[in-house]
Amino acid sequence: MSLIKIFNYILIISVLLGSGCKVGQNYQRPSVQVPVGFDSTSHSDTSSIASIKWNSFFKDTALVTLIDSGLQYNNDLQVAVKRIDIAEQQLKQARLSLLPQLNLQVAASYTKLSENSLNGLSAGQFGITDIENYTGSLNLSWELDIWGKIRRQKESALAQYFQTYEATKAVQTQLVANIAQGYYNLLMLDKQLTIARRNLSLNDSTLVLTRLLKASGDVTDLAIQQSEAQRQATALLIPQLEQAITLQENALQLLAGRLPGRIKRVDTDQGEELNPGVKTGLPAAIVSRRPDIRANEMALKSANAAVGVAQASMYPSLTLFAGGGIESLSFDKWFNVPASLFGLASGALVQPVFNGRALKTQYETAKLRREQAVLQFRQSVLVAMSEVSNALVQTKKLSEQRTLAQQQVETLQKATRNANLLFQSDMANYLEVITAQRSALQAELNLVAIQRQQKGAVVELYRALGGGW
Repeated sequence: MSLIKIFNYILIISVLLGSGCKVGQNYQRPSVQVPVGFDSTSHSDTSSIASIKWNSFFKDTALVTLIDSGLQYNNDLQVAVKRIDIAEQQLKQARLSLLPQLNLQVAASYTKLSENSLNGLSAGQFGITDIENYTGSLNLSWELDIWGKIRRQKESALAQYFQTYEATKAVQTQLVANIAQGYYNLLMLDKQLTIARRNLSLNDSTLVLTRLLKASGDVTDLAIQQSEAQRQATALLIPQLEQAITLQENALQLLAGRLPGRIKRVDTDQGEELNPGVKTGLPAAIVSRRPDIRANEMALKSANAAVGVAQASMYPSLTLFAGGGIESLSFDKWFNVPASLFGLASGALVQPVFNGRALKTQYETAKLRREQAVLQFRQSVLVAMSEVSNALVQTKKLSEQRTLAQQQVETLQKATRNANLLFQSDMANYLEVITAQRSALQAELNLVAIQRQQKGAVVELYRALGGGW
């Protein structure tokens, strides 16, 4: 039989057996429970703020610049991007796994026979004392994918690639949210520092007036001491806030992939406002929008394919071998064609019989890992729904708190002005003035904190819905 016929038979067998079915079940997304709508209401609007690109969602130009720097230079994000590159290389390898392996081999050997050995004595009868051999060949081996094991491996590699891709998007959404949260925290600290300095100036005026009243005999030293203590408490806030500002700036620079330093920010309130339209869209859309959920689903898909690989490993495997080239016992006749030509073809069918239950263990373990991946996928959906619900509640309730806090600030500012006027007219004592100033300061700081929490809740809602990538 000629070498060409052998290769034709190999090709026919490959087509017939290579079209075999894949063992293991094909992937189907497991059922998950999602609410009809958020806030106990049904929403028919499919639009969501998560569909808005981050550079359009955030209006503050300084914040947009900071986020852009983070997306380019943040090391954690760059590490995630490199994981994509690694997964891409593995995917390219998996796509070629169905092809046969072809190797080129060139070999030369020389053997000096011992005159006292059996081979030497036998060869010596024919006048042979040494043996040379020169070989050049192409060798082909091909495992036929009868049970779909290789195709399942390719399916698993593809799912792992998309898992890495989605995980990188999840890192980006978290990075965008972290930078925005840190930036708004910095703006809050700036405002609180301004409030503290303004109140310190007011405390100074009160302390001067108290000393004048002490000089005229209207108050005692206790009044001066109380006024000084109130001023010192306010003054203490200033270095504390300045320290917090510097630490927050350094933290933001780290997120942006830059060295510690000052952070540029917008001084007016106009640049701080977020997109006012808070739309969540349909809850079910989060499953396909949030990158962390998508990453968990791809992990489940890979685990499902791994079950098929483990199952196929327990069945017979068929590997075909073929080779051909030139071979000669002397170098000068090595390239004497066709006399030096040779060819071979073979096939091997291997059925695991006894392997200490290793393959069975691998199969059972793969099924358990698939069940584990199902649970992780469902848990990620529950976490996402909980995060969206929490952010919505915060957005709503913080709006109510902001209104009440604003009213409280206005009331206490009026009380402070009235207390100062009454104190100057000797119609109120110093304790009433100090109490009014302390309450007004705390109310203003609290209002700024609520405003910051309100922006943070919108950022968290944007992230929880899957926005930011």
